[in-house]
Amino acid sequence: MAPGSTRPTSRDVAQAAGVSQAAVSLVLGDKWRGRVSATTAQRVRDAARDLGYRPNLAARNLRLGQTRTVLLVVPALTSEFFAGIYTGAARVAADHGFGVVLYLSPDGIGPARDPFASAQSALAGVLASSMAADALTTIRGDQLPLVMLDSDPTGSLGAATVNLDITDGARQITRHLLGLGHRHFLHLASDVPSWTFHVRAQEIARRIGATPGTTLRTAHTPISITGARTAAEAALATPGPRPTAVICDDDQLAAGAYKAVRRLGLRIPDDISVTGFDDLGLATAVDPELTTVRLDAELFGERGMKALLAVLDGRTPDVGDIPVHLVTRGSTAPPNTP
Repeated sequence: MAPGSTRPTSRDVAQAAGVSQAAVSLVLGDKWRGRVSATTAQRVRDAARDLGYRPNLAARNLRLGQTRTVLLVVPALTSEFFAGIYTGAARVAADHGFGVVLYLSPDGIGPARDPFASAQSALAGVLASSMAADALTTIRGDQLPLVMLDSDPTGSLGAATVNLDITDGARQITRHLLGLGHRHFLHLASDVPSWTFHVRAQEIARRIGATPGTTLRTAHTPISITGARTAAEAALATPGPRPTAVICDDDQLAAGAYKAVRRLGLRIPDDISVTGFDDLGLATAVDPELTTVRLDAELFGERGMKALLAVLDGRTPDVGDIPVHLVTRGSTAPPNTP
């Protein structure tokens, strides 16, 4: 290692392996075949490993006029779901020599402020989760490859769209509750005007409306436990047939519904069944544990990053929505009606 250095350099590797720095660059850049022998290449790799050397990809990319950084845009940094997407995306990105920069654009509606001003050239592409397409025009400019997650495939500006099967998730919930005998429903719906919540509302209304003798109330709420409690409490106290089942757009809203039900002196699931969406850690922290739709956020992130890498490589990404699964727990039961 060079005197006074705290981090090994390519020169250190060259000295340890007894080769030139040019040879080190060829080997670690995987361009050695036909230029150096296999024995020499292995000696360089062994020296780099023993020294703990890691090439400076940023400097290398600047020299080559390339970038290997992807921007992941999400509406919230505190959500367990978006954390899972990042984990899955970053894992795939790392396997292909890419880094991921996480950026927040609240509510997913635009326009989002460009975190790099006019420096779009610093990015290889953009992966955006649960965002409106027009929220990304500033970030993307007219140049960057874009893959949308959890977005309308018919109106996307992206080169590809990757979705969970949200329609089937709503279908599984309504089929479960209707099968238990519920006929009076409250849909505790997110007030975020995004494609994913529109799809849930549309499928819930369609399925319940197709069953004779049903009623459906809808109460819109911010995605927060406090907001959901307030909205659910008001909706459940509205005159008319009281809902025996509350369908929530995500697990946080379900936690708010739990609070509202108990404030009204009712019991879950004896008086009212409650369902969620996402299967966050919160789903098993509440009592009774929550019946909800499991969305595999890490797989979602992996599939999204693979789609973006395919676009960058000039290939057609895989198609098909990612399956989702209803997890039945203690928050749902047949209605206790006269």
